[in-house]
Amino acid sequence: QVQLVESGGGLVQPGGSLRLSCAASGFTFSMYYMNWVRQAPGKGLEWVSTISQDGTRSDYEDSVKGRFTISRDNAKNMLFLQMDSLKSEDTAMYYCVRGLRSSSGWGPRGQGTQVTVSS
Repeated sequence: QVQLVESGGGLVQPGGSLRLSCAASGFTFSMYYMNWVRQAPGKGLEWVSTISQDGTRSDYEDSVKGRFTISRDNAKNMLFLQMDSLKSEDTAMYYCVRGLRSSSGWGPRGQGTQVTVSS
């Protein structure tokens, strides 16, 4: 079955950095667009970034452009999110999600990893 396991979250001061990882299994990873989405307390899911199957194309939500970098390693079935210049508004649970969003919503996602940006 599809399994996505996120890691790398934690508590960081404003301006700091974190690198999130997502280990994928149970499907052919290289065939899917992959995404990071986040959910802040009391809010809905927010798209953060998407990367193409081969990793050559990526897109970002405006508030994270220039600060976050998405990447993938298809040989190891891994997805990454490098987050720099973190702000308090980046505080959220971050999820790795398989595939592009459809009319019925997002596809499979993991349990999430908590990112807290606070001094």
